[in-house]
Parts: sequence; C-alpha cells; structure tokens
Amino acid sequence: MRSSTAITALAVGASTVAAAATKRAVQTVSVKGNAFFAGNDRFYIRGVDYQPGGSSDVADPIADADSCKRDIAEFQKLGLNTIRVYTVDNTADHDECMNALADAGIYLVLDVNTPKYSLNRADPNPSYNDVYLQSVFATVDAFAKYDNTLAFFSANEVINDAKTSSVAPYVKAVTRDIRQYINNRGYRIIPVGYSAADVSENRLEMAEYMNCGTDDERSDFFAFNDYSWCDPSSFTTSGWDQKVKNFTGYGLPLFLSEYGCNTNQRKFEEVSALYNTEMTGVYSGGLVYEYSQEPNKYGLVEISGNSVTELDDFTALQSAFKNTPNPSGDGGYNQTGGASGCPAYNPPNWDVQDDSLPAIPQGAVKYMSSGAGQGPGLSGAGSQNAGGASSGTATAGSGQPTRTGTSGGTNTASGSATSSGAASTLKVSHELALAPFVCAAVVLVSSVFGAALL
Repeated sequence: MRSSTAITALAVGASTVAAAATKRAVQTVSVKGNAFFAGNDRFYIRGVDYQPGGSSDVADPIADADSCKRDIAEFQKLGLNTIRVYTVDNTADHDECMNALADAGIYLVLDVNTPKYSLNRADPNPSYNDVYLQSVFATVDAFAKYDNTLAFFSANEVINDAKTSSVAPYVKAVTRDIRQYINNRGYRIIPVGYSAADVSENRLEMAEYMNCGTDDERSDFFAFNDYSWCDPSSFTTSGWDQKVKNFTGYGLPLFLSEYGCNTNQRKFEEVSALYNTEMTGVYSGGLVYEYSQEPNKYGLVEISGNSVTELDDFTALQSAFKNTPNPSGDGGYNQTGGASGCPAYNPPNWDVQDDSLPAIPQGAVKYMSSGAGQGPGLSGAGSQNAGGASSGTATAGSGQPTRTGTSGGTNTASGSATSSGAASTLKVSHELALAPFVCAAVVLVSSVFGAALL
C-alpha cells in the first residue's frame, strides 16, 4: 500500500512538474515611479486592441489557439509587444495562446469584465455585488499564472460624460478589491488600473482620484482612450502638449488604452510623438484601436475565415513603429512617483465628495481566503442585481491583504505603496529557480516507471 501511494504521489508530482514546465518564462513587467520596467529597462507599451468580432460577436480570442497563432504572425510584423483583450471566457484554456504570445515577446493587458458581468453606470450599487466579484476574481485566477499578463483593467469607460462621475467610487472599489485579492492569493504583483474615456470635464480628476487616498485604495496605473490626434495634426494642434503638461508630476504609469483617430486617412503620425522624450516622461506608450476591421472601420486587417488581409492602416502603423525607436535611457520618467491629492468636489463635472469607498460586499469576503472557484464564463446568467450588494462604507486601509496566499505565487508583500507608486516592484520569473527541482522530479519518476516516460 505504501509503495502504491508513493507511485501515485510521484505520478501526480510529475504531472504538476510537466504542467509547470509548459509555462513559458518571460520577464515580468514592474512598476517603478510613473513607468513600467522589464528588469532594468524602461518598458513602453507598443500594442493594439485585439477583439475580433467586436461587441457584436462576443467571443474569447485567446481561447482560439489557431486564430491566435495566425494573428501573432501579424503582431510580429507590426513590432508589437502588447495586446489588449476586452472579453475572455474565464472557464476556457488559454495556455496555448498565452505561451505562443510569450514566445513572441508579447504581453497581455486584460479587461476583467464581460458584457454580463460589469458595473452599471446608471445604478452602480446593485451591480457591485458578490456574484460580479466572483467572476472578476475567477478571471484573475485564470491569468495570474502567466508571466506575460502585464496588467488588469478593472473597468472601461464606466464614466463616459460629465454627469456619470458619481460612479467613480465603485470603479475604485473594484480596483482595490482586485489588488487585495491578488495579494491574498499569493500571486505575483500584477498591476491593476482603469481605462477611462477621454472626457475633458473630468479626465484629470479621475486620474487624480485613482491615485489618492490610502495605499490600498490607490491604483497601480491609469489609462485613457484618446482620439484627439487626427492626421494630419501635430503635438500642439492635437492638444497632446497640454495633456502632457497637465499630467506632468503624476505619480503612476500613464498610457493610452485606445488611440488612432480615423476621421481622415490614418498615417499614425502620433506614434513619433508618443515615443519621443517630449511625452515619455509622462506616458508609457499606448494601444492602437484596433486589430480587426469591424463596422466602425478602425481595423488594421480584414479577417475572412482563416485568412488575414493587411489593410493600408496596417502598413502605415508598421512604418510608424519602425521609424520611431524608443528613447535611449529611461525616457525621463518620474522616479519618485507618489500619491495625488483627491480632486475637489465640483458637480456636475466631478460629483464625488471625498475618498469614501463602498465596502466590499459581505458575500465576496470569503473569496479573499478561499479563492473564487470556477468562473461563470461567457454563458453565465449575469450579475446585474444578482447578488448581495455593498451595504456600507469601507474604513481606510480595509483593502490591505488579510492573509498571505499560497496559491502558487511568490508574492508575500503587504500591498502597501512604496515611494515608487502603489505597485511594488514585480518579481522576475521564478521558473529558472525551479529548474533543479524539475530535473530531480523527472529523474525520480523515471527511476520508478522506466525511461519510457521520458
């Protein structure tokens, strides 16, 4: 009986080792001051938004390994290092695509919401419930294991005009909850932030708000969608010079989560500004909208069945990237980082009186210690008004980790902000450190079952 148990244990151990060995080792990206870094090198996001089918055909593009690999070839032609995906199925297997992306040196910025599991800007409190957070946390579980998961978006354009700023505390609460969950589950620190609409009345206020308050409440980065540069234009004509001025001194990494105005023929002249030192002291690159041609005509390629046709915009972006190298050195980033002051109450443009946040719904507290479990996927019933909502106001510091997780990560940090921003420096991949143990396990298993296993 003992011998049988030992063999079973070795077999289970071997399968675990084999699974770990299939994970591609890429250098994780960290936050230092107001910038991203890969090791000691400044990391600028050069990416595209990737959701073939768009909002009319909600599907998970990185669960389709064949299509993913087909498109990676196009990403490499463009010289990309990042893609953004808006919707995934948190029950699907993403290993093959994520590993292929890692092999190509491409990272993922992922929205954790889906059309059925998201905040309702018109009535946010009922939608901020335990059923919603279970889906969000399950998505984090599904992607935290990949070293090329660069960041999570807690929400996208929930505030889409001056009148909807009152929903900001719920966006910030979700961001807080995800950061706490990552720490509690023992995952490496993965940056969490918000993708904002470019609303002139409260763009700066939202950025300040996501970076003010106690350390556990602050975001790890801020991003916004910007279509104000329409070729032919310039750094000053587009108003980008004023945005750089307004965000100078901001303590978090800032990047464009969507850009690429298509009012006129796109030449992507803004690329030469975005990766120039006139902007890199404040911005860390951006994501072009979008990869595939959809009804709104922002596509770089046309997808028909299994074939991909490169459009004129593809060639224009390819040329713009090729002709615009990253600045040498650190790009003049703000090494100190640090918190912002909370914006002043100024309705209707900024209808948030202070930094009081809703408490995490009581039904979701258990996920912090037990994990979220199986997610609902894209076929779930949805979360709007489905669960127990928040019933009070959080106390300052309540988003700090409540335990040290052990679910496969190496992070044991408290989650507190350092002088370099809300996110502590991310740890470099630990795959190489596991190599001796992997070899020892394989040798031990082969001695029991014979060399045929190898």
